[in-house]
Amino acid sequence: MFGFLKKKANRSVVYKRQDHCISRKNIDPDALKVLYRLSSMGFTAYLVGGGVRDLLMGRKPKDFDVGTSAKPNELRKIFRNCFLIGRRFRLAQIRFGAKVIETATFRQNSQSVGEIIEHAAEGPQEDNTFGTPETDAYRRDFTVNGLFYDIKDFSVIDWVGGMKDIKNRVIRAIGDPNIRFQEDPVRMMRAVKFSSRLGFTIERKTFAAMKRHHACILSASQPRVCEEVFRLFTYGHSAEAFKLMWRTGMLGDLLPELAAAIDKTGGEKSVEWKYLEVLDELEKIREKEGLEVSNGLRAAVLMTALLKVERKDGASRRVMQTMLTTLKIPKTAYFTAVLLMESRVRLCKPPTKPRSRFIYNRDFLDALDYNRILVRAEGGDERTVNAWADLYDQKGINNECEELVQG
Repeated sequence: MFGFLKKKANRSVVYKRQDHCISRKNIDPDALKVLYRLSSMGFTAYLVGGGVRDLLMGRKPKDFDVGTSAKPNELRKIFRNCFLIGRRFRLAQIRFGAKVIETATFRQNSQSVGEIIEHAAEGPQEDNTFGTPETDAYRRDFTVNGLFYDIKDFSVIDWVGGMKDIKNRVIRAIGDPNIRFQEDPVRMMRAVKFSSRLGFTIERKTFAAMKRHHACILSASQPRVCEEVFRLFTYGHSAEAFKLMWRTGMLGDLLPELAAAIDKTGGEKSVEWKYLEVLDELEKIREKEGLEVSNGLRAAVLMTALLKVERKDGASRRVMQTMLTTLKIPKTAYFTAVLLMESRVRLCKPPTKPRSRFIYNRDFLDALDYNRILVRAEGGDERTVNAWADLYDQKGINNECEELVQG
């Protein structure tokens, strides 16, 4: 896949065009415009990060990010469609309609190891210390995300051993993982995300550091953690992701009641993983349809194992309160999740005339999906769920206003 013809440039390994599979035809044309424009004006400009990784794996990248020697104010002068964001470190967003090509100046760490650990609780310490492509590569989280693609000669530049780790399907922290995870604990969740999404194994020292420092995740900002939690569901690999979160101890830190419920219901063989596996099937179907599963449905499925353990009146609200308190999930996701959990009582019985009005609830389709996920995970009979689905199809969404008026 990667070939063997390579040459050394300083401390990097440069893979020539014939040594890798990246083609310009697979790169977003607007990203190419940014790269060519910067290059033509004498600046160094590389395609960087996850986009390079995905292209090397034959996947379609979600984002195309650019790293450059041009300073933020220079970028604003070069591109009229450039907007600078961020306070501590200025990041350029070059906009093409609704699309954004994020472009960042090469950086380096200005802090010592001691300072990084001392300020770890404050989150990642960004600053305006500009650097070189090499220092920028060493600042990144994992080797597979530290590769640069050079538009000038179509080569891939590797300072951190990322090509080898992609080939071996390994997630490895750049530098000492014990330091890197204390510097920014959310990196541990990103390791889980990449491992589950790509089907890669987490390298031994990296995994050991995650188990050693898992409690540091509580020092990370709640909005970032909440965002990463919901990202674990995307692409249909949440079962593997949350099992890794449970194994490392991070799930117990963030959602201790859920982790205890998993232990109580069999640990590695808990029904929790079956719920998530069926949800993953739905996620993949929705992705093909160009749709996305709601965070309310994701939250409800995630917390169902705890709901099963509680088995008390009003348990749905208590169960979801744990996510609301520790993760600060959006209120819309919280209330949707509660409604979905409570819908089990309604949808476990065939639809009758009074009960059937529920099909006009705005969250009915999510409730239908939630109940089907539970029935399939538990090996139950889907006929009742199908009866509700048939009723919805028979009534049709066009009759909604008429029914509401008559009611």
